[in-house]
Amino acid sequence: MDDKTVNCSGCKTYPCYQGEDCVRGQDFSQYDGPVRKALSVEENRKMLEVSSRIEGEHYMEWTRLEEIIGFAEQMGYKTIGLAHCVGLTNEAKLLRDILQSKFTVHTICCKFSGIDKKDYKLSQIRDERYEAICNPIGQALILNDLKTDLNLIVGLCIGHDILFSKYSKAPVTTFLVKDRVTGHNPAVALYSNYYKKKLNTP
Repeated sequence: MDDKTVNCSGCKTYPCYQGEDCVRGQDFSQYDGPVRKALSVEENRKMLEVSSRIEGEHYMEWTRLEEIIGFAEQMGYKTIGLAHCVGLTNEAKLLRDILQSKFTVHTICCKFSGIDKKDYKLSQIRDERYEAICNPIGQALILNDLKTDLNLIVGLCIGHDILFSKYSKAPVTTFLVKDRVTGHNPAVALYSNYYKKKLNTP
């Protein structure tokens, strides 16, 4: 690729969906080889096959939770880890209660170990009290030791979710994205005129 911006979101026709060349003049052919090589790896190929099967057989029928359960079952996963925010402990419990009928489930809270934010000079919500850091790296390491097959993010803060994904040995997907303002539905900011104005978008 050269240095020009890639902007598939500006396309109105998506000819690539029918196997045709990009009408916007973007040439991605150099990636065909690496992609096909990656898909020769059994796990990668199986993930693609299972996700395509779920899309094809349950399109507009299954919730995200049902898709996760179906994906994990068809992949043959037995053990699932939940890395959750302390503020979403109830949601993590509800999720665990559902999943444990089919899988072994481990849940680990972001504040475990209670490491002081002041140890790393991190900003606090309220300076006058003790505040423990969120510990996404530790969450990942614990679930690595427990040999989970799949890890789910349940409302980790922005940045913490990235660190968790970086250090997790098992594949990671997000069940719940934290957004305290919109009831954990970040897409609201795309559809609301108020947020469009606030974010200076047309």
